[in-house]
Amino acid sequence: MEIWHAPLDLDTLNAAGEGTAMRHLGIAFTAFGPDWIEATMPVDHRTMQPFKLLHGGASVLLAETLGSMAANACLDSSRHVSVGQEINANHVRGVRGGHVTGRATPIHRGRTSQVWEIRIVDADGKLCCISRITMAVIDAPRNS
Repeated sequence: MEIWHAPLDLDTLNAAGEGTAMRHLGIAFTAFGPDWIEATMPVDHRTMQPFKLLHGGASVLLAETLGSMAANACLDSSRHVSVGQEINANHVRGVRGGHVTGRATPIHRGRTSQVWEIRIVDADGKLCCISRITMAVIDAPRNS
């Protein structure tokens, strides 16, 4: 069953990243399904830590980007928006190059909160990070 409030398209998802950390780190939305969204991120000089491994903070930024975009895509933006409340991540495998792909899937979508799981895998499909984000659903800001 499709969970999105309005039909998704990759161009719109990617355009939302203009002028943000998403663009600086090379994050790009690449696919979506009825209840999931995927994005990739390069493992390069922008996303590595000094030991030439993917920086855990970059993985968390990818996870939060996916969870936040997915949570908001489920809402009528004229009435509600979703904002990050808590995020955690377990880094289970180092990545030295190439790219990683994250996929956000819902665990809970309620009236006042949402919880999303984000699995990040390397180019071989091996799990390198698993994250969970809790999103608060709040009233949309009113235009004055």
